Amino acid sequence: MSMFAITRSATVSCGFLGLRLTRRYIFTYKMSEKPADYSLTNGFESKTPFLIGVAGGTASGKSTVCQKIMEKLGQQQKEQTDRRVVCISQDSFYRSLTPSERVRAERGQFNFDHPDAFDDKKLLAILKEILAGKKVEVPEYDYVTNSISDRSHTIYPADVVLIEGILVFYFPEVRDLFHMKLFVDTDSDTRLARRVPRDIMERGRDLEQVLNQYMNFVKPAFEEFCLPTKKFADVIIPRGADNLVAIDLIVHHIWDIMYKKRPRVNGCNGFDEDGRRLSGSSEDTLSR
Repeated sequence: MSMFAITRSATVSCGFLGLRLTRRYIFTYKMSEKPADYSLTNGFESKTPFLIGVAGGTASGKSTVCQKIMEKLGQQQKEQTDRRVVCISQDSFYRSLTPSERVRAERGQFNFDHPDAFDDKKLLAILKEILAGKKVEVPEYDYVTNSISDRSHTIYPADVVLIEGILVFYFPEVRDLFHMKLFVDTDSDTRLARRVPRDIMERGRDLEQVLNQYMNFVKPAFEEFCLPTKKFADVIIPRGADNLVAIDLIVHHIWDIMYKKRPRVNGCNGFDEDGRRLSGSSEDTLSR
């Protein structure tokens, strides 16, 4: 079985990604096990978008990781219709609350980190439409009112689609759609330190409410529902967006998907059977 590891620098072989942590290896699936289908999308070869799930605990840096990936690929400044990499948040698929649940949510007594808080059927349907190359409308979530707003944003056909959320790997039917699965692994103290000011400044919560919600709902739900899905990840990213080595490696791989038209040998992208990098692989291209 081919594999590679990251220590302080990154090495690639036969479509595997890995991170070397405390003398052990974390490996990914073989790319040939779930190949992306290619034809013409946005003027480039890509029939089925390459779907990447990005999971992790609250305030672990999932959105920032996706942001950095898009920035490094030069996608952030592009118009929506021209983007070849797009990002969707699982938060857009919270289900509508009942009147009694809405009252509890206003008091900080509703568990938004439980799987039942999400409309997984709607998320599944949208992802299937995306994989079919269709334009879709994704609703926007209002964190202040704890509800889906009347606004939505259009997701145009793209070559790579990032889906980030705390439970994107929890639902088996959704999880099975991903070509690659990333888990952003950040220390719990760091996540809490990020969540408190974010919820107070951006979401209008008070300190007591944020801490009570974290201790009563967020932390237990993370340990019961989110953390166990880490085992499904193909790549685990310690320290989140601060782990530039891992992010650069993922960017290299996505770059190959977007731009390279090269032979695939035993499911590998950019490498021959002996693990030698083929001419014109992403390591050459990204530096230009």
